[in-house]
Amino acid sequence: MSADHSDTFRQHDATQGSSEARDLVWLPIPPEEIDGLPGTLEYAHWDGGPDFPTDPARCAFYCVPYMKPPQVCTRPLSAMTNVRVVQTLTAGIDHIKPALADLAPGVRLCNARGVHDASTAELALTLILASLRGIPDFVRGQDAEEWRSGFRPALADKSVLIVGYGAIGSAIEDRLVPFECERVARVARSPRTTERGPVHPIDELPQLLPEADVVVLVTPLTEATRGLAGAEFLSRMKDGALLVNVSRGGVVDTKALLTEVESGRLRAALDVTDPEPLPAGHPLWHAPGVLISPHVGGPTSAFLPRAKRLLRDQLNRYARGESLAHLAATTG
Repeated sequence: MSADHSDTFRQHDATQGSSEARDLVWLPIPPEEIDGLPGTLEYAHWDGGPDFPTDPARCAFYCVPYMKPPQVCTRPLSAMTNVRVVQTLTAGIDHIKPALADLAPGVRLCNARGVHDASTAELALTLILASLRGIPDFVRGQDAEEWRSGFRPALADKSVLIVGYGAIGSAIEDRLVPFECERVARVARSPRTTERGPVHPIDELPQLLPEADVVVLVTPLTEATRGLAGAEFLSRMKDGALLVNVSRGGVVDTKALLTEVESGRLRAALDVTDPEPLPAGHPLWHAPGVLISPHVGGPTSAFLPRAKRLLRDQLNRYARGESLAHLAATTG
């Protein structure tokens, strides 16, 4: 930390007066733009810029900047010696969790379950429909001023398998309902029953995959799910089936997927890839039957109002000393 930064922090802290006793919260959204924040806390705005708004050691509740590289999000953590809560604005925590290893025991990591349900489910449905109905080919035809008509598959009467049936998986099924699918099957880590039907355990995937016309991946990236959609998984999918990935790129074995799509046996619609960003020249860009969107499941107009509601709720819980929602991990 430079001397200039130290002086800035001292000047900022000196202006706070009695606020020194209040817990300090770092927010990536200007606090004055979030209605209903508790007045018993102090706030600073930091969205990943080069200069910190206060001494990181004073921060008790750190909300991670959204859509910033992991090295930016984790940069202040080593100096946050008094942090007690780390809150992401993403459902996935794989970009921030490794950096928690050096924090004191008892630091809570919370994710943003619910914030991205609507926008990610919308994109999943968009990718399914666009891929089945051949929208990429229509766009290329329009660019070339060619009328490319033909027979295309519909989503109606298809069997869909949702792998990772949490909040986003449920939201995807909500949006599938009007499309007259023949069947929607659900898979999660543990079996349970929902109003719409059973959720199968993940060890039943080998029996479920051959029945699905569309397989949607919406699992978190963990050691258990890394490479889940590998050669064996993909080989069990029926000929002509569509794989849709709106989770994390690492859930799919890219080499195994390329083998299947380059043979023409499977198709894929991918919002996430491994590697990511997908570099120029990578064979996935031009693989037959592959539609790629650049990890845009979350960043839509639906994000900000839901992120603000999450932060307002979490910070009021924190100020009252209540249990926090969406606890994903605790250090120590």
